[in-house]
Amino acid sequence: MSKQEQAALVIIGDEVLSGKTKDANLSFIATELNNLGIIMSEARVIPDTEKVIIETINQLRSKYEYVFTTGGIGPTHDDITSASVAKAFQTELELNQEALSKIASYGNELTAARKKMAYIPKGAELLENPVSFAPGFKLENVFVLAGIPKIAECMFYSALRFINKGSPILSLAKDFYMKEGDFAETLTKIAKEEKNISIGSYPFSKNGKYGATIVLRGTDSTVLERCLQKITEAFQSIITD
Repeated sequence: MSKQEQAALVIIGDEVLSGKTKDANLSFIATELNNLGIIMSEARVIPDTEKVIIETINQLRSKYEYVFTTGGIGPTHDDITSASVAKAFQTELELNQEALSKIASYGNELTAARKKMAYIPKGAELLENPVSFAPGFKLENVFVLAGIPKIAECMFYSALRFINKGSPILSLAKDFYMKEGDFAETLTKIAKEEKNISIGSYPFSKNGKYGATIVLRGTDSTVLERCLQKITEAFQSIITD
């Protein structure tokens, strides 16, 4: 797994943190990246606060190959993502004539609020929005998308031309009716041996019985199946001992 490119998602919005809005973008973006062979390694939900946005963007863009943000690029006063990203990159926020033209082509009056959505960090490349025409943008390895799922999806697909496609990430899972405390050391040992596979353990309770689902993720189905067999045999040996 170490050879796979990694990404992070920053979900920006007080409405998400308050629970008033349920985020639908994480599942979509993570699934699409997975199909491209890119690991979604981290996701954060943060408030509409300039300092937090700047700090988060700068932390993640130096850590991962790709950073996606959703939310905060609309016409209202609390949509501050574009300006915050510009400050994170220490560049200017400027009126982008191409973006302005796209917004104008939607047919509405170019009010100050709509014009606000055409202010894009200097040097950024636009991401298409065929739904409402106000574009997202890419600046280096940071992709700034809308919060509205349908529009975020369009912008994400527009961003694909900038993304390196790797081998699709496959997964394999199996339930074991054992307590994590009984197999933790064994699983840790196997995880250290199988460096090209991501191994996760997720406890559950089914019909009054406790256990854990072991999930393997990697790019080679044969290697995954071999690793699962290795885990199965190791766990059986714990039971018989």
